[in-house]
Amino acid sequence: MLKNIPSIISPELLKILHEMGHGDEIVIGDGNFPASNYANRLVRCDGHGVPELLDAILTLFPLDTFVEKPISLMEVVNADQDEKPEIWNTYQKKLKKHQISKEQIEHEERFSFYERSKKAYAIVATSEKALYANIILKKGVIS
Repeated sequence: MLKNIPSIISPELLKILHEMGHGDEIVIGDGNFPASNYANRLVRCDGHGVPELLDAILTLFPLDTFVEKPISLMEVVNADQDEKPEIWNTYQKKLKKHQISKEQIEHEERFSFYERSKKAYAIVATSEKALYANIILKKGVIS
């Protein structure tokens, strides 16, 4: 056992977070995300949702401060017609807890998000049921 490691972080996920270097990206995908199809390294977190994993990862994971927006969300397909997904409000609360502002978030078109995910260091597959719950985090450095 280790101290101060959130219990939702599996040994496999902890290893991946540790191995990642500055500028590497990790995707936390919802239950509909094609994680197995795109992942260079796949971490299964079945039974868990994105918000609780996001919160746990951010306790250990420095975000990149050399880029303006180290967090990316998948843009809603019909952004002009559809409302903002409710889960994004949940993310705002989790991010605020970790002193991360909404100005650090970008929204990326769906297919562009998929292409970027294929290049990510790892993809975390969850059982999240909310739509548009996919998120990319870019790793920073600890100074």
